[in-house]
Amino acid sequence: MNGQLGRISVVGLGPGETALLAPMALAALERAQAIVGYKAYIELVDPKLLATRQVVSTGMMGEVERCDKAIELALSGVETAMVTSGDPGVYAMAGLVLELVEARGLAESLEVEVVPGIPAVCAAAALLGAPLMHDFAVISLSDLLTPWELIARRVAAAAEADFVIAVYNPRSGRRTTHLPRALALVAAHRGPETPVGLVKAPSGLPRRLR
Repeated sequence: MNGQLGRISVVGLGPGETALLAPMALAALERAQAIVGYKAYIELVDPKLLATRQVVSTGMMGEVERCDKAIELALSGVETAMVTSGDPGVYAMAGLVLELVEARGLAESLEVEVVPGIPAVCAAAALLGAPLMHDFAVISLSDLLTPWELIARRVAAAAEADFVIAVYNPRSGRRTTHLPRALALVAAHRGPETPVGLVKAPSGLPRRLR
């Protein structure tokens, strides 16, 4: 590896359907000796792959812990894959991994490979029969890192500018009011005939096949 200490591949698993796992992502998983990720994303990986590799998983809010563990594994010479859903650069882990590698002064010695995945927004548009043929905006309603006031401004601005709007993280057990508030903001600029599509994982299927 040209004197480098190791490699972390930040791998996008796509929207969860096995058939939508990109070949480059599969190759990175097959090459890996260790797989690190949020426990729900680990469940998206083929159990046959997990059975023969070191697996490190953490719960929600364990992002920095996961990244630190992946870095330590790579520094020890273990080929490491950090898995995310969708694409690793879309509301995922690629940015944080790169930031922590840089902060630790490892940018020149530790290789970070970002392996693209199919974003949920693209898979959902295809499923709905509503291809994203023109300009569009993707907005997360999660306020863990972004205050609601800023999210609301973005929603209103996108609606006023007539963007097609794809919403990520519409609600959670704690966050139940953001979606209706966002829809009200959109309704101030769009008529009642505006189509709305909702895509979610079906229940009753193994998570890795959703």
